[in-house]
Amino acid sequence: MSVAFTKEESFETASETVLPDRPISPHPNLVTAAGLAALQTQLDTAREAYEAAQKVEDGNERRRLATIPLRDVRYLAERVRTAQVVADPVSADSIAFSSTVTFSRADGRVQTYRIVGEDEADPKVGSISYVSPIARLLLGKAVGDEVGAPGQILEIIAIV
Repeated sequence: MSVAFTKEESFETASETVLPDRPISPHPNLVTAAGLAALQTQLDTAREAYEAAQKVEDGNERRRLATIPLRDVRYLAERVRTAQVVADPVSADSIAFSSTVTFSRADGRVQTYRIVGEDEADPKVGSISYVSPIARLLLGKAVGDEVGAPGQILEIIAIV
């Protein structure tokens, strides 16, 4: 876009104020109750940051400060709107959404993950998205089942 007909001081300033939207997953927006609460908190925080940016007097600085919060508000509002809260499983007989599963790998490593929604997944803290390759292999399986490919077998040890 040319900046010839805008009040921006430069092309760099103009480009700083236009960010592409965060991509929305094509998968159903399944969340835990805690995941929905976290999305709502993030949305509130983004709205507060946007409102704070609107109070800045300098137009270029105001647009620069509002760009990321405005993008986040659009994304998070859509994720809150489309969220489908899934109750915790009533049984630990098989792996379901929001189950915590412990499995061992062929190399002897033992790992534990909770299967959650895409926005709440964080493998570093022990949660993976229900659409991740490992979660897809595990869903519906029971303790003692083995899944995977030769050399990459996962044996399910526990389900909570």
